[in-house]
Amino acid sequence: MHSKLLDYIRRHTTLPLTSDEEALIRASFRPKKLRKKQYFLEEGNVCKYVGFIAKGAMRQYSVDDKGVEHIVQLYIEDYWASDRESAVMLTPSKYNIDAWEDTELLVATVADMLDLIEKVPSFGQMTRLMDQRSFIVSQRRLNSAISNTAEKRYEEFADNHPQFIQRFPQHLIASFLGITKETLSRIRKQAIK
Repeated sequence: MHSKLLDYIRRHTTLPLTSDEEALIRASFRPKKLRKKQYFLEEGNVCKYVGFIAKGAMRQYSVDDKGVEHIVQLYIEDYWASDRESAVMLTPSKYNIDAWEDTELLVATVADMLDLIEKVPSFGQMTRLMDQRSFIVSQRRLNSAISNTAEKRYEEFADNHPQFIQRFPQHLIASFLGITKETLSRIRKQAIK
């Protein structure tokens, strides 16, 4: 499993990894398996870990006062799962993160991540690149949510994340897009025609 993470780091940096740096990374990340529906993080707990998904699928969501789930993030292989606000601010998380499928992760503490960023230049470069991409994706999603029709939001989602459509059911995708599952069903039927 560690080789998958090391390959990911190499793909997302221009700096080489030394064997000592690889050893530091291997020592910082521990394998963890989650069964479907098992929590990685529960609302109300402080997020102390970051998980790199080697195999499986997860979701991050909040639950409103009426018991309705609102999908904030969907994750599959080569994605990182965490609640950054909770981890950085050391505040109770507003979110749940659980396994949608049986999932295998490599998990590091937030402190170990910060240590790796400082000690392993390629890891620091990869993390900065991930932060930049994450910000761009969040900005685009926000803009899409406030300015695009439901049809356009789904079209962009399908174009950018076709693998998610295969892995997650319509009701989760609809929630992620901020639309009802009935609206998504109608959009998909129109797209087929």
